[in-house]
Amino acid sequence: MANLVRALVVSATVAGIWAGPVTKPFTLNRSDGFPYPLDEVDLLEEKALANFQAYLAKKNTTSHGCTLENAARRMEWHDLSIAQREEYIRAVLCLQSKPPKADTKKYPGVLNRYDDFVLTHETQASHLHSTPHLFPAHRVYIWAYERALREECGYTGYQPASDSAINKLKTAADPINSPIFNGNMSSMGGNGLPANYPGVMTMSFKPPFDKIPAAGGGGCVVDGPFQNMTVSLGPIGKVLTDIPPNPRADGFASNPRCLRRDVNKYASAVTYANYTYALIKNSPDVMKFQTDMLGIPEKNDWGVHMAGHYTIGGDPGGDFYSSPGDPLFWFHHGMIDRIWWIWQMLDPENRMNVLPGNPPADDFVDLNWSAERGLTYDMNDSIGGYDGKFCYIYV
Repeated sequence: MANLVRALVVSATVAGIWAGPVTKPFTLNRSDGFPYPLDEVDLLEEKALANFQAYLAKKNTTSHGCTLENAARRMEWHDLSIAQREEYIRAVLCLQSKPPKADTKKYPGVLNRYDDFVLTHETQASHLHSTPHLFPAHRVYIWAYERALREECGYTGYQPASDSAINKLKTAADPINSPIFNGNMSSMGGNGLPANYPGVMTMSFKPPFDKIPAAGGGGCVVDGPFQNMTVSLGPIGKVLTDIPPNPRADGFASNPRCLRRDVNKYASAVTYANYTYALIKNSPDVMKFQTDMLGIPEKNDWGVHMAGHYTIGGDPGGDFYSSPGDPLFWFHHGMIDRIWWIWQMLDPENRMNVLPGNPPADDFVDLNWSAERGLTYDMNDSIGGYDGKFCYIYV
Protein backbone atom coordinates (compact mmCIF):
# COMPACT_ATOMS: atom_id res chain seq x y z
CA MET A 1 0.00 0.00 0.00
CA ALA A 2 2.82 2.41 0.91
CA ASN A 3 4.48 1.76 -2.43
CA LEU A 4 1.17 2.38 -4.20
CA VAL A 5 0.65 5.71 -2.42
CA ARG A 6 4.25 6.73 -3.16
CA ALA A 7 3.75 5.81 -6.82
CA LEU A 8 0.56 7.88 -7.02
CA VAL A 9 2.27 10.89 -5.41
CA VAL A 10 5.22 10.66 -7.78
CA SER A 11 2.90 10.20 -10.72
CA ALA A 12 0.82 13.23 -9.72
CA THR A 13 3.94 15.34 -9.16
CA VAL A 14 5.37 14.46 -12.56
CA ALA A 15 2.02 15.14 -14.20
CA GLY A 16 1.92 18.53 -12.49
CA ILE A 17 5.39 19.37 -13.75
CA TRP A 18 4.46 18.53 -17.30
CA ALA A 19 1.04 20.13 -17.18
CA GLY A 20 2.19 23.29 -15.39
CA PRO A 21 -0.04 25.44 -13.19
CA VAL A 22 -3.73 25.55 -14.03
CA THR A 23 -4.54 28.92 -15.58
CA LYS A 24 -7.87 30.43 -14.59
CA PRO A 25 -9.85 31.41 -17.69
CA PHE A 26 -9.76 35.18 -18.17
CA THR A 27 -13.09 36.99 -18.33
CA LEU A 28 -14.01 40.60 -19.07
CA ASN A 29 -16.79 40.61 -16.44
CA ARG A 30 -18.99 42.64 -18.72
CA SER A 31 -22.10 41.70 -16.74
CA ASP A 32 -21.00 44.03 -13.94
CA GLY A 33 -21.66 47.68 -14.69
CA PHE A 34 -22.14 47.47 -18.45
CA PRO A 35 -25.56 48.91 -19.28
CA TYR A 36 -26.09 47.46 -22.76
CA PRO A 37 -26.53 43.88 -23.98
CA LEU A 38 -23.69 42.18 -25.81
CA ASP A 39 -23.92 41.84 -29.58
CA GLU A 40 -22.39 39.16 -31.78
CA VAL A 41 -19.06 40.98 -32.06
CA ASP A 42 -18.80 41.29 -28.26
CA LEU A 43 -19.55 37.59 -27.92
CA LEU A 44 -16.97 36.75 -30.57
CA GLU A 45 -14.38 38.76 -28.64
CA GLU A 46 -15.15 36.91 -25.41
CA LYS A 47 -14.86 33.57 -27.17
CA ALA A 48 -11.52 34.54 -28.72
CA LEU A 49 -9.99 35.51 -25.38
CA ALA A 50 -9.29 31.87 -24.53
CA ASN A 51 -7.13 31.56 -27.65
CA PHE A 52 -5.30 34.74 -26.77
CA GLN A 53 -4.76 33.68 -23.17
CA ALA A 54 -3.16 30.40 -24.29
CA TYR A 55 -0.98 32.29 -26.78
CA LEU A 56 0.18 34.75 -24.12
CA ALA A 57 1.08 31.92 -21.73
CA LYS A 58 3.64 30.75 -24.29
CA LYS A 59 5.15 34.18 -24.92
CA ASN A 60 5.01 35.66 -21.42
CA THR A 61 8.76 36.28 -21.39
CA THR A 62 8.37 38.80 -24.22
CA SER A 63 5.31 40.59 -22.82
CA HIS A 64 7.36 42.96 -20.60
CA GLY A 65 5.23 42.18 -17.56
CA CYS A 66 1.95 43.04 -19.29
CA THR A 67 -0.87 40.53 -18.81
CA LEU A 68 -4.57 40.34 -19.58
CA GLU A 69 -5.20 40.94 -15.88
CA ASN A 70 -3.11 44.11 -15.51
CA ALA A 71 -3.61 45.58 -18.98
CA ALA A 72 -5.40 48.92 -19.33
CA ARG A 73 -9.03 48.49 -20.35
CA ARG A 74 -10.29 50.64 -23.17
CA MET A 75 -14.07 50.83 -23.00
CA GLU A 76 -16.81 51.64 -25.47
CA TRP A 77 -18.09 55.20 -25.00
CA HIS A 78 -21.64 54.18 -24.20
CA ASP A 79 -20.42 51.91 -21.39
CA LEU A 80 -18.71 54.82 -19.61
CA SER A 81 -20.50 56.63 -16.80
CA ILE A 82 -21.47 60.27 -17.28
CA ALA A 83 -18.63 61.28 -14.94
CA GLN A 84 -16.12 59.24 -16.98
CA ARG A 85 -17.32 60.82 -20.23
CA GLU A 86 -17.02 64.31 -18.75
CA GLU A 87 -13.51 63.59 -17.48
CA TYR A 88 -12.45 62.50 -20.97
CA ILE A 89 -13.99 65.61 -22.56
CA ARG A 90 -12.15 67.86 -20.08
CA ALA A 91 -8.87 66.20 -21.04
CA VAL A 92 -9.47 66.78 -24.77
CA LEU A 93 -10.33 70.43 -24.12
CA CYS A 94 -7.21 70.68 -21.96
CA LEU A 95 -5.06 69.38 -24.82
CA GLN A 96 -6.65 72.00 -27.08
CA SER A 97 -5.60 74.71 -24.63
CA LYS A 98 -1.92 73.74 -24.33
CA PRO A 99 0.90 75.10 -26.53
CA PRO A 100 2.04 72.95 -29.43
CA LYS A 101 5.33 71.10 -29.71
CA ALA A 102 5.59 71.27 -33.49
CA ASP A 103 7.57 74.02 -35.21
CA THR A 104 4.98 76.79 -35.59
CA LYS A 105 7.23 78.77 -37.93
CA LYS A 106 7.20 75.85 -40.32
CA TYR A 107 3.59 74.93 -39.57
CA PRO A 108 1.79 78.16 -38.54
CA GLY A 109 -1.62 76.46 -38.58
CA VAL A 110 -0.75 74.48 -35.46
CA LEU A 111 -2.41 76.45 -32.66
CA ASN A 112 -2.27 74.01 -29.76
CA ARG A 113 -1.14 70.60 -28.53
CA TYR A 114 -4.17 68.90 -30.05
CA ASP A 115 -3.19 70.28 -33.46
CA ASP A 116 0.19 68.53 -33.12
CA PHE A 117 -1.65 65.24 -33.63
CA VAL A 118 -3.66 66.58 -36.55
CA LEU A 119 -0.44 67.73 -38.18
CA THR A 120 1.08 64.27 -37.69
CA HIS A 121 -1.75 62.73 -39.68
CA GLU A 122 -1.49 65.37 -42.40
CA THR A 123 2.27 65.13 -42.84
CA GLN A 124 2.41 61.34 -42.39
CA ALA A 125 -0.71 60.41 -44.37
CA SER A 126 1.12 58.14 -46.81
CA HIS A 127 3.12 56.50 -44.03
CA LEU A 128 0.04 55.95 -41.85
CA HIS A 129 -2.03 54.49 -44.68
CA SER A 130 0.48 52.43 -46.63
CA THR A 131 -0.36 48.75 -47.00
CA PRO A 132 1.72 47.39 -44.09
CA HIS A 133 1.23 50.39 -41.79
CA LEU A 134 -2.51 51.09 -41.65
CA PHE A 135 -3.17 48.99 -38.55
CA PRO A 136 0.11 49.21 -36.59
CA ALA A 137 0.78 52.89 -37.31
CA HIS A 138 -2.70 53.92 -36.20
CA ARG A 139 -2.29 51.69 -33.15
CA VAL A 140 0.74 53.66 -31.97
CA TYR A 141 -0.90 56.93 -33.06
CA ILE A 142 -3.90 56.30 -30.79
CA TRP A 143 -1.61 55.18 -27.97
CA ALA A 144 0.41 58.40 -28.24
CA TYR A 145 -2.75 60.52 -28.13
CA GLU A 146 -4.00 58.57 -25.12
CA ARG A 147 -0.63 59.09 -23.43
CA ALA A 148 -0.88 62.85 -23.98
CA LEU A 149 -4.37 62.98 -22.46
CA ARG A 150 -3.16 61.08 -19.40
CA GLU A 151 0.29 62.59 -18.84
CA GLU A 152 -0.35 66.16 -19.94
CA CYS A 153 -3.97 66.66 -18.93
CA GLY A 154 -4.44 64.36 -15.94
CA TYR A 155 -6.93 61.99 -17.54
CA THR A 156 -7.24 58.83 -15.44
CA GLY A 157 -9.04 56.66 -17.99
CA TYR A 158 -8.05 55.34 -21.40
CA GLN A 159 -9.04 56.19 -24.95
CA PRO A 160 -12.66 55.12 -25.52
CA ALA A 161 -13.73 53.42 -28.72
CA SER A 162 -16.96 53.76 -30.64
CA ASP A 163 -18.66 50.44 -31.13
CA SER A 164 -18.83 49.53 -34.80
CA ALA A 165 -21.60 47.13 -33.86
CA ILE A 166 -23.79 49.63 -32.05
CA ASN A 167 -27.12 48.49 -33.40
CA LYS A 168 -27.67 47.33 -29.81
CA LEU A 169 -28.15 51.04 -29.10
CA LYS A 170 -29.98 51.74 -32.35
CA THR A 171 -27.13 54.18 -32.99
CA ALA A 172 -26.41 52.89 -36.47
CA ALA A 173 -30.02 53.57 -37.47
CA ASP A 174 -30.33 56.90 -35.61
CA PRO A 175 -26.86 58.20 -34.79
CA ILE A 176 -27.91 61.80 -34.10
CA ASN A 177 -29.95 60.75 -31.07
CA SER A 178 -27.33 58.45 -29.57
CA PRO A 179 -25.49 59.44 -26.36
CA ILE A 180 -22.28 60.12 -28.28
CA PHE A 181 -23.88 62.59 -30.75
CA ASN A 182 -26.90 64.04 -28.93
CA GLY A 183 -25.30 67.39 -28.15
CA ASN A 184 -25.36 67.12 -24.35
CA MET A 185 -22.34 68.45 -22.49
CA SER A 186 -21.50 64.81 -21.70
CA SER A 187 -21.57 63.90 -25.40
CA MET A 188 -18.90 64.45 -28.03
CA GLY A 189 -21.07 67.21 -29.47
CA GLY A 190 -24.00 67.21 -31.84
CA ASN A 191 -24.63 67.39 -35.55
CA GLY A 192 -23.80 70.37 -37.72
CA LEU A 193 -26.40 72.85 -38.82
CA PRO A 194 -28.08 72.14 -42.18
CA ALA A 195 -25.82 72.88 -45.13
CA ASN A 196 -26.08 72.46 -48.86
CA TYR A 197 -23.50 70.00 -50.16
CA PRO A 198 -23.80 67.13 -52.65
CA GLY A 199 -22.70 64.20 -50.50
CA VAL A 200 -19.48 62.19 -50.65
CA MET A 201 -18.32 60.46 -53.83
CA THR A 202 -16.88 56.96 -53.35
CA MET A 203 -14.30 55.66 -55.79
CA SER A 204 -14.84 52.37 -57.66
CA PHE A 205 -18.44 51.93 -56.49
CA LYS A 206 -21.39 51.68 -58.88
CA PRO A 207 -24.60 53.74 -58.52
CA PRO A 208 -26.29 54.26 -56.16
CA PHE A 209 -23.33 53.35 -53.93
CA ASP A 210 -20.96 55.72 -55.72
CA LYS A 211 -22.14 58.46 -53.38
CA ILE A 212 -22.84 58.67 -49.65
CA PRO A 213 -25.82 61.06 -49.67
CA ALA A 214 -25.81 64.13 -47.47
CA ALA A 215 -27.88 63.53 -44.34
CA GLY A 216 -29.05 67.03 -43.45
CA GLY A 217 -26.05 68.39 -41.57
CA GLY A 218 -22.70 69.69 -42.76
CA GLY A 219 -22.70 73.07 -41.02
CA CYS A 220 -21.17 74.27 -37.76
CA VAL A 221 -21.60 72.25 -34.57
CA VAL A 222 -23.47 74.57 -32.21
CA ASP A 223 -24.09 72.37 -29.17
CA GLY A 224 -22.08 70.20 -26.81
CA PRO A 225 -18.58 70.69 -25.42
CA PHE A 226 -16.91 71.37 -28.80
CA GLN A 227 -19.30 74.05 -30.06
CA ASN A 228 -16.60 76.72 -29.75
CA MET A 229 -13.75 74.61 -31.08
CA THR A 230 -11.52 76.26 -33.70
CA VAL A 231 -10.35 74.15 -36.64
CA SER A 232 -7.16 75.66 -38.04
CA LEU A 233 -5.20 73.29 -40.30
CA GLY A 234 -6.41 72.34 -43.77
CA PRO A 235 -8.55 71.65 -45.62
CA ILE A 236 -6.45 69.36 -47.78
CA GLY A 237 -8.99 66.78 -48.99
CA LYS A 238 -12.26 68.55 -48.29
CA VAL A 239 -15.73 67.14 -48.98
CA LEU A 240 -17.62 70.36 -48.18
CA THR A 241 -17.48 72.74 -51.13
CA ASP A 242 -17.84 76.01 -49.21
CA ILE A 243 -14.83 75.70 -46.88
CA PRO A 244 -12.40 78.56 -47.47
CA PRO A 245 -9.12 77.31 -48.96
CA ASN A 246 -6.06 77.29 -46.77
CA PRO A 247 -3.72 80.27 -47.34
CA ARG A 248 -0.95 77.81 -48.17
CA ALA A 249 -1.12 75.16 -50.86
CA ASP A 250 0.08 72.46 -48.45
CA GLY A 251 -2.73 73.25 -45.98
CA PHE A 252 -0.42 74.03 -43.06
CA ALA A 253 -1.24 77.73 -42.57
CA SER A 254 -3.81 78.91 -40.05
CA ASN A 255 -7.30 78.81 -41.52
CA PRO A 256 -9.60 79.32 -38.49
CA ARG A 257 -13.18 78.05 -38.83
CA CYS A 258 -15.83 76.15 -36.90
CA LEU A 259 -16.06 72.38 -36.44
CA ARG A 260 -18.55 71.03 -38.97
CA ARG A 261 -20.32 67.65 -39.14
CA ASP A 262 -22.85 65.72 -41.11
CA VAL A 263 -23.79 62.88 -38.73
CA ASN A 264 -24.77 60.51 -41.48
CA LYS A 265 -27.29 57.69 -41.11
CA TYR A 266 -26.52 56.43 -44.63
CA ALA A 267 -22.89 55.81 -43.75
CA SER A 268 -23.67 54.46 -40.28
CA ALA A 269 -25.99 51.86 -41.81
CA VAL A 270 -22.85 49.93 -42.80
CA THR A 271 -21.68 49.82 -39.18
CA TYR A 272 -24.28 47.34 -37.95
CA ALA A 273 -22.94 44.36 -36.04
CA ASN A 274 -23.50 41.92 -38.89
CA TYR A 275 -21.06 43.81 -41.15
CA THR A 276 -18.31 43.79 -38.54
CA TYR A 277 -18.93 40.18 -37.58
CA ALA A 278 -18.78 39.08 -41.24
CA LEU A 279 -15.59 41.07 -41.77
CA ILE A 280 -13.85 39.30 -38.89
CA LYS A 281 -15.15 35.81 -39.59
CA ASN A 282 -14.80 35.83 -43.38
CA SER A 283 -11.21 37.06 -43.58
CA PRO A 284 -8.83 34.08 -43.57
CA ASP A 285 -5.75 36.25 -44.10
CA VAL A 286 -4.69 39.74 -43.12
CA MET A 287 -4.70 41.14 -46.66
CA LYS A 288 -8.34 40.20 -47.19
CA PHE A 289 -9.17 41.56 -43.74
CA GLN A 290 -7.66 44.94 -44.58
CA THR A 291 -9.09 45.05 -48.10
CA ASP A 292 -12.63 44.24 -46.97
CA MET A 293 -12.42 46.69 -44.07
CA LEU A 294 -11.57 49.43 -46.58
CA GLY A 295 -14.60 48.55 -48.74
CA ILE A 296 -15.80 45.94 -51.23
CA PRO A 297 -17.12 47.69 -54.37
CA GLU A 298 -18.29 44.46 -56.01
CA LYS A 299 -20.58 43.88 -53.01
CA ASN A 300 -21.61 47.54 -52.70
CA ASP A 301 -20.14 47.50 -49.20
CA TRP A 302 -18.47 50.77 -48.22
CA GLY A 303 -16.56 48.97 -45.49
CA VAL A 304 -16.60 49.73 -41.78
CA HIS A 305 -13.56 52.00 -42.13
CA MET A 306 -15.05 54.41 -44.67
CA ALA A 307 -18.54 54.12 -43.17
CA GLY A 308 -17.23 55.06 -39.74
CA HIS A 309 -15.36 58.09 -41.05
CA TYR A 310 -18.36 59.42 -42.97
CA THR A 311 -20.76 58.80 -40.12
CA ILE A 312 -18.88 61.83 -38.74
CA GLY A 313 -18.17 63.56 -42.06
CA GLY A 314 -18.02 67.32 -42.38
CA ASP A 315 -14.86 69.35 -41.80
CA PRO A 316 -12.32 68.21 -40.83
CA GLY A 317 -13.83 64.76 -40.15
CA GLY A 318 -14.47 64.08 -43.84
CA ASP A 319 -10.98 65.20 -44.90
CA PHE A 320 -8.70 62.18 -45.47
CA TYR A 321 -5.67 64.17 -44.31
CA SER A 322 -7.13 66.32 -41.53
CA SER A 323 -9.76 63.93 -40.10
CA PRO A 324 -8.19 63.72 -36.59
CA GLY A 325 -9.18 67.38 -36.25
CA ASP A 326 -12.60 66.11 -35.18
CA PRO A 327 -12.21 64.57 -31.70
CA LEU A 328 -14.46 61.69 -32.78
CA PHE A 329 -11.69 60.41 -35.05
CA TRP A 330 -10.00 58.71 -32.09
CA PHE A 331 -13.14 56.75 -31.25
CA HIS A 332 -13.50 55.48 -34.79
CA HIS A 333 -9.89 54.34 -35.11
CA GLY A 334 -10.08 52.84 -31.64
CA MET A 335 -12.91 50.74 -33.06
CA ILE A 336 -10.75 49.75 -36.05
CA ASP A 337 -7.97 48.75 -33.67
CA ARG A 338 -10.40 46.69 -31.62
CA ILE A 339 -11.69 44.82 -34.67
CA TRP A 340 -8.11 44.03 -35.75
CA TRP A 341 -7.40 42.79 -32.20
CA ILE A 342 -10.42 40.47 -32.27
CA TRP A 343 -9.42 39.14 -35.70
CA GLN A 344 -5.91 38.46 -34.37
CA MET A 345 -7.19 36.67 -31.27
CA LEU A 346 -9.20 34.14 -33.27
CA ASP A 347 -5.92 32.53 -34.37
CA PRO A 348 -3.08 34.30 -32.55
CA GLU A 349 -0.43 31.73 -33.44
CA ASN A 350 -0.83 32.62 -37.11
CA ARG A 351 -2.14 36.20 -36.96
CA MET A 352 -0.02 38.04 -34.41
CA ASN A 353 3.04 38.09 -36.65
CA VAL A 354 1.59 38.95 -40.05
CA LEU A 355 1.03 42.27 -41.80
CA PRO A 356 -0.44 43.16 -45.19
CA GLY A 357 2.25 43.32 -47.83
CA ASN A 358 4.74 41.26 -45.79
CA PRO A 359 7.18 44.11 -45.03
CA PRO A 360 10.77 43.24 -44.09
CA ALA A 361 11.63 42.52 -40.46
CA ASP A 362 13.34 45.93 -40.05
CA ASP A 363 10.33 47.92 -41.33
CA PHE A 364 9.44 50.75 -38.94
CA VAL A 365 6.83 53.35 -38.04
CA ASP A 366 8.05 56.86 -37.25
CA LEU A 367 5.47 59.51 -36.30
CA ASN A 368 8.00 62.26 -35.60
CA TRP A 369 7.00 64.44 -32.64
CA SER A 370 3.98 62.32 -31.70
CA ALA A 371 5.61 58.99 -30.83
CA GLU A 372 8.92 57.20 -30.67
CA ARG A 373 10.04 55.25 -33.74
CA GLY A 374 9.40 51.51 -33.47
CA LEU A 375 9.56 48.31 -35.50
CA THR A 376 6.31 47.69 -37.34
CA TYR A 377 6.00 44.01 -36.42
CA ASP A 378 6.55 44.89 -32.76
CA MET A 379 3.32 46.91 -32.86
CA ASN A 380 1.18 43.88 -33.68
CA ASP A 381 0.53 42.89 -30.08
CA SER A 382 -1.34 45.14 -27.64
CA ILE A 383 0.08 43.02 -24.79
CA GLY A 384 3.76 43.93 -24.54
CA GLY A 385 4.22 45.24 -28.07
CA TYR A 386 6.08 48.42 -29.04
CA ASP A 387 8.97 47.41 -26.78
CA GLY A 388 6.62 46.99 -23.84
CA LYS A 389 4.84 50.33 -24.20
CA PHE A 390 1.57 48.70 -25.30
CA CYS A 391 -0.40 47.15 -22.45
CA TYR A 392 -4.14 47.39 -23.13
CA ILE A 393 -7.21 45.43 -24.16
CA TYR A 394 -10.76 46.37 -25.22
CA VAL A 395 -13.78 45.59 -23.07
